[in-house]
Order: sequence, then C-alpha cells, then structure tokens
Amino acid sequence: MSLFIASLNSGSNGNCYYVGNGEEAIFVDAGISCGEIEKRMDRLRLPMERVKAVFVTHEHSDHILGIPVLAKKYQLPVYITSGTYQQAGFSIAKQLIHIFKAHQPIQLGNLSIVGFPKLHDAIDPHSFIVTCKEVTVGIFTDIGEPCEQVIHHFKKCHAAFLETNYDEERLATGRYPLFLKNRIRGEKGHLSNLQAFELFTTHKPAFMSHLLLAHLSKENNRPEIVEAMFNTGAGSTAIVLASRERESALYHIGQHPLQTNMPKKPVKKSQQQQLSLF
Repeated sequence: MSLFIASLNSGSNGNCYYVGNGEEAIFVDAGISCGEIEKRMDRLRLPMERVKAVFVTHEHSDHILGIPVLAKKYQLPVYITSGTYQQAGFSIAKQLIHIFKAHQPIQLGNLSIVGFPKLHDAIDPHSFIVTCKEVTVGIFTDIGEPCEQVIHHFKKCHAAFLETNYDEERLATGRYPLFLKNRIRGEKGHLSNLQAFELFTTHKPAFMSHLLLAHLSKENNRPEIVEAMFNTGAGSTAIVLASRERESALYHIGQHPLQTNMPKKPVKKSQQQQLSLF
C-alpha cells in the first residue's frame, strides 16, 4: 500500500504536514488555522474525514495554533507527550488527548506512527515516522543537530520532510541579535542548509523518491540557495520546496519511485513568539 504526502504550510508562520493512504491520514502539527487547513485540503481534493488524528512535535505556536479548533470541530484525537501537553496549555476536551511515549508505535488503521526524541529548544520535542505496509515517510523539522535517532530513522524513509531553515552566511551577516543567532545555530536550534544537505547525501537510502525541504526561514534563507544545493546531490530523488504561503502538490510515495496522483474526492510572543523570528 502507498502513502501520499503534502505540506499544507511550512515555516515560522505555521506548519502542517499531511501523510495518509487512500483510507486514513494524519496531520503532523497544525500551526495554521482550521479554516486555512480546510481550504488547502479542499484545493488538494482531500476529504477532512480521512484525517484520523493530529500528532504534535512540540509546543511552539507555529506548530499548535490551529489544533484546539481543529480537534473540537472534527473530534480529532491529539497525540502528544505529557511534557508537551502541560506546556502547550491546550483548551481541548480531555477525551481527545492521547499521551504517547517515544518509540511505541501507534496504529491507526493501516498507518503505524512512531515518535522519537530530537534536539530542539522545547520541553519534550519529537519527530515522527509514518509507515504503511513497507512504505515509510519521515517528518524531520525543528532539529538543532541530526542526532543518532534522526539518522537512524532517515535511512528508512521512502520520502521525508527535512528542515533546511537557514543559510549559514545569511544568518551570520543578518540583522538578528547575536543571542538569537546562537540559539538558531545551536544544538537545540534549527538545521542549516549544509547540515541538512550532509544528512541527505550521507544517509539517504537509494529508494528515497521525494525530499520536501521544510521550515525555510524568511529572513535567513532563500529558496534558490537551497534548491541549487540539493539538486547537486539529488540523484533520483525529487527535491520539493515546501512553501510558507501555500500547500504543496500531493505526492505519491511507493516502494518503487512513482509520481502518480492519488484518487481525489469528487469536486463539489513569549516563548512561542520567539520562534516566529526563525
């Protein structure tokens, strides 16, 4: 069975990633409004009813802003760690909150979702891999350094969302104060283009068909810089830039590289503020 993926939005103004098969799907994070999520799903001709849960990476506002309304309207379970839940301050019905633990698979129909710890400036940050039969997609964003866990899971992926937050030179010479520059490029900050590129070229499996470059900084990066870098080492992997303004196309991920579209539905600041600077 295949997986289908799309970025609904990616950046400090909000993050939301779709992963699913033809029957069930999940969101990883929902940092844009419920209304925007609905509009973008509709443009992709994806039914909201297919989405069975939201998985939360960490508590920063660009990852959780839309979750309370989304969860209430669609009665979506929210999978979140205990530490992140306490820090997020959600106003969500208790029956919709599902506390998960690292490395323990969660089964939703034919989807198996595993969260694992990562390095980031948050209480209990996690990344996720989603598997359907033999096909695996990884969501690797908001990472200070590619730790052993990230590398281990990246090697399994037929497709991945990978953070390319900043160009090192642009960050170094940009307008941000030194303390913020150091936080962004620190071990609990964000991945630079070069860090992400080294992870990709060193550890990507031969069967990786798509790489979606995610969470680009508006201030400290440029799409053309990232695209030029990754195209030099892409090989047979399709490189896609995830936009901070609109949804991506919908990509079909199989055991063997395919680029067909999935069947579509019929046409009918505070700590949270500080990351917005990234």
